[in-house]
Amino acid sequence: MKVTAPISRIDEIPTLAAAGADELYCGVVPKEWIARFNTGAVNRRYFGNLGDLEELRRAVELAHHSAARLFMVLNAQSYGGGYQDALVELAGRFRDFGGDAVIVADIALIAELRERLPDLAIHVSSVAGCRNSAGIGLYRELGVKRVILPRDVTLDEVGAMAQAADGVEIEAFVLNDGCVFEEGSCHSIHLPAKQGGPICVDNRAFVYRDGRGGQISARTARKLRDNDADYQRWLWYRFGCGFSTTAEGHPFGPCGLCAISRLEAMGVASIKIAGREGASERKLKSVEMVRAVVDRVHGGSPHREAAAFAVGIRNTEEHCRAGFMCYYPEVRWQ
Repeated sequence: MKVTAPISRIDEIPTLAAAGADELYCGVVPKEWIARFNTGAVNRRYFGNLGDLEELRRAVELAHHSAARLFMVLNAQSYGGGYQDALVELAGRFRDFGGDAVIVADIALIAELRERLPDLAIHVSSVAGCRNSAGIGLYRELGVKRVILPRDVTLDEVGAMAQAADGVEIEAFVLNDGCVFEEGSCHSIHLPAKQGGPICVDNRAFVYRDGRGGQISARTARKLRDNDADYQRWLWYRFGCGFSTTAEGHPFGPCGLCAISRLEAMGVASIKIAGREGASERKLKSVEMVRAVVDRVHGGSPHREAAAFAVGIRNTEEHCRAGFMCYYPEVRWQ
């Protein structure tokens, strides 16, 4: 099982590889792209990207020097027809640099890349929303190497898809960044905080009225306030517990550390740390946490021991008991 981590700067590569990342992924927004299309929307992130093709070339070189593979993200749900040639050209440059795979969601772009760059490996992005064995079979026919599963699949679903993969690698999320909506159906962008942040943060204020526009009862108002408070608590967990960390710098937030032994037993090829736009320290501490649990599992620790070790890393069992940070909450009952 490989540990796959994000980068947004080339100086993160040797640090994350030394900490235990086997694979790295990045986005890039070339200056030529902005000049041609007057937009930076290459991969669903305006931020957290490498700045140009020279940085991309150096990133590939440095990753391979650090004994890691590097993937490039081209993961918008869909692209207009005018973008296809530019995307294939960008992917071709990445291949020529020695890049290892592209991460793609748009099925039309997958087909185009397979036809025009058949020697470039393709990983299906989680944004494509592949969540069953039939979907795995479709992508196998299209010649992809790996499918990255959505964040909200269950362990049983992961196991079923891994069993049906038949040569297609499976990647599953393990840490950071919980999409509140179904990411494969979300067409919003992640704005900076001063512009409101992601739309799913949902900081709007509501005024409740009854069906005729009048005042609601005190009892109903209390229930609605309680519901809103519960929802805000859930959002807090999904967004990294306010993007807080432990005293040692280990980040809180969506997590599947205690499921790693289960994912390993299912034959999952890679576990993914999310957060290209995150701070370098957050990425480093994330890799260290995941690597520590993976090493325990590879060292032969039984599931319960590995899961207990995973929970103990942050030493805040109350967050784990709440269940709101869990990618795979069913692990708590296994």
